[in-house]
Amino acid sequence: MITYPSLKKGSTIGVTAPSSGVPGGLYELLKLACRRMEERGYQTVCKDTAWTQQKAKSAEAKVRAAEFNALLRDDSIDLIIPPWGGELLIEILEYLDFEALPAKWVLGYSDVSLLLFVITLKTGLATAHGANLIDLRGTSMDETTAKWEAVLSTGAGEQVVQEASALYQAQWQHDKPTPVVFHLTEPTRWKSTEAAPLKLTGRLLGGCIDVIRHVVGTPYGDVRRFQRERIQNEPIVWYLENCELSTADLRRSLVQMKLAGWFEHCAGIMFGRSAANQPVDGYTAEDVYQELAAELRVPILYDIDCGHVPPQMTFVNGARAEIDMTGERPRVAQTFCP
Repeated sequence: MITYPSLKKGSTIGVTAPSSGVPGGLYELLKLACRRMEERGYQTVCKDTAWTQQKAKSAEAKVRAAEFNALLRDDSIDLIIPPWGGELLIEILEYLDFEALPAKWVLGYSDVSLLLFVITLKTGLATAHGANLIDLRGTSMDETTAKWEAVLSTGAGEQVVQEASALYQAQWQHDKPTPVVFHLTEPTRWKSTEAAPLKLTGRLLGGCIDVIRHVVGTPYGDVRRFQRERIQNEPIVWYLENCELSTADLRRSLVQMKLAGWFEHCAGIMFGRSAANQPVDGYTAEDVYQELAAELRVPILYDIDCGHVPPQMTFVNGARAEIDMTGERPRVAQTFCP
């Protein structure tokens, strides 16, 4: 069974850094993001780790875990959004309190996606893969990013629909800020290994493959148990995005996940756009996708709105999704089924 939190206007957002915090020279970004949230009707509470960063993390693992655990138990906090991702979130997993987690949203991506993935696998609490707090600092938002509020405000048993973006950002231009943060210039085109348009249905699960692959074979990556006990053996639609892996390393990671049984009873896999998908000796990401589709005998979608090449949809781990590629713009309908 999957449990869904519900977001309401006026909610209080807890800001903690379970991975990387914000160094002193970038404090203004975090302050601005909090100010924008307050302008939208939310309260923000920034904890200590949000303001610290040293040796590839905001603080020692036990400190980060304790702060996150405290925010989970704090009844005044309705939603947790880290400032951004990082490198070493995996260090805190053994110190997290997964017992009787309250129903509150955790939103983010990149390294934070490992936290989301593990929470949903171990507890059945839905988590939201979407923008980190720093990405929400604009005076306005593109329609894809802005959908985070509608998704998190969806009630149990209800459905929320998102359409593919019209444009995406080819590269960051930090020296040229825009009101919506991103520079959306390139036409979005979702692609598929299948010749004909298709529909996929299944429970959503996924994140940044760079980090979630590291819990294969651990107590934090028991996908089979999740599928059996939490979603009653419904098929999974995976969404994955590649931040920094070469195409060869991407392939190795996917084979490892396959050998671990993660793709058993899988309806399909969606891959986000990636700037890391550079060929290795002529071996391309498209080669990886075609090989995986042939091995698993499921459709593979790619260049979707997910991950480090914005904008991105808000995907809810555990929700039942129907992905429809038959129309003019791909659409994802998520239903918050138990």
